Amino acid sequence: MLSLARHSKSKISNWWWTVDKVTFVLTLVLIFIGVMLVLSASPSAAHRDRLPDDFAFVKKQGVFVFMGIVFLIGLSMQSLRTIRRIAIFGFLCALAGVWMTYLFGDATKGAARWIKFAGFSLQPSEFIKPMLIVVTAWLLDARKRSEDFPGMLTATGLFIITAGSVFCQPDLGMTLLISCAWGVQMVLAGLPIWLILGLVGCGSVFIVLAYFFVAHVHDRIDKFLASENEIGSQIQKSMDAFANGNLMGRGPGEGVIKMSLPDVHTDFIFSLAGEEYGVWLTSIIVIIFAVIVSRCMLISLRDNNLFVMFAASGLATSLGVQAMINMCSSLQLMPAKGMTLPFISYGGSSMWASCIAMGMLLAITRKNAVAEDKDNR
Repeated sequence: MLSLARHSKSKISNWWWTVDKVTFVLTLVLIFIGVMLVLSASPSAAHRDRLPDDFAFVKKQGVFVFMGIVFLIGLSMQSLRTIRRIAIFGFLCALAGVWMTYLFGDATKGAARWIKFAGFSLQPSEFIKPMLIVVTAWLLDARKRSEDFPGMLTATGLFIITAGSVFCQPDLGMTLLISCAWGVQMVLAGLPIWLILGLVGCGSVFIVLAYFFVAHVHDRIDKFLASENEIGSQIQKSMDAFANGNLMGRGPGEGVIKMSLPDVHTDFIFSLAGEEYGVWLTSIIVIIFAVIVSRCMLISLRDNNLFVMFAASGLATSLGVQAMINMCSSLQLMPAKGMTLPFISYGGSSMWASCIAMGMLLAITRKNAVAEDKDNR
C-alpha cells in the first residue's frame, strides 16, 4: 500500500517530503495550460495539414504529456550521482543526434534540425541543453575540488563543440540559448572578465555572419527591423491576436487568428493564449515562469554545494531564457526564433526535453540530495 507518511522509508515517500512541491505544482499548471491551448488550436492545425481527425494534435500531445510527466517524476527521484551519469550519457547521445541531422536531417524553416523515423520527428538539440548544463556543472565542481583537474577548460571545449554543432544546422536561436545558460555557469565559476568579453565578441561576430550568409536568419532580422507595413505575416497575425484578446480575451475556443496562423500550436501558442484568454492568462504564464526560475536559483544556494548551484542556475536560466525568447518573439520584441514555449507548445521533443530538464532540476534541489550524495562518495 502506498504510504506518504514522513516516517515511511519508501522512495516515493522520501521524494514527496523532499521535492520542492511549489515548483512541481507550478510545472503541472503550465502543462495543463498547454494542453488546454493545444486543444483549442488542434482543429485549425489539423485542417491546414489536411488531417482527417480534428483533434489529432491534442491526442498526440496527451501522449507526449504523459511520457513527459513520467520522465519528470522519475528523474526527480534520482540521486545527484545518477543525474550526473544520465547527463553524461544523454549528452553523448544528443550530440551524436545533432551530427546525424547533417546527413539525415529534415529541413524545416531553413534549418535541418529534425530526424524523422517511423512517422515520428525528434529534435536532438532540444535534449542537448540540459545534458550540457549538468555536465558543465560537474566539471566546474570537480575543478573546485581539485586544482589539477582541467574542469573549466574541458567545459569550454564541450561548449564550443556543442554550440558549433548546433549553429551549423543552422539554429541560431538554440545556439544563443545554450550560450546564455553556459555563460551564467561560467560567471558563477569565476571566469575572467576579459574572457567573458571575448566570448561575447565572438558571439556577436557569429550573429553578423549568420545575418549575411544564412538566408532565414537574414529574412527574420529584416522583418523585425521593417516598418509596421512590412513586417512578416505571421508576426502581424500574432500581434492581431493580442489586440483581439485585449484584457479578458475572446473566450475559450473563440480565437479567429488561429485559423490563419500556421504555427499557432507551436511557436505562437502564446499569441493564442493572448487572444482567447487575454492579459490575465498571459500574465499568469509570465509570473509562473518567473517564480520557477527565481525559486530554483534561490534554493540552489541552500546547501552551499557548488555542483547544485552551477547545475540549478544553468537549468533555470535555460528555462527562463527560452520562455522569454518565445514570448518576446510573439510580441515582436525580438526577431522570430522558431523556439517553443516550454511545457506549453505542442511537440514531443519540446515537452520531453522540458520535463527532463525540470526533473533534473527538482532532483538537484531536493532537500536531502546533497547529504545523499556525500554518503555515496
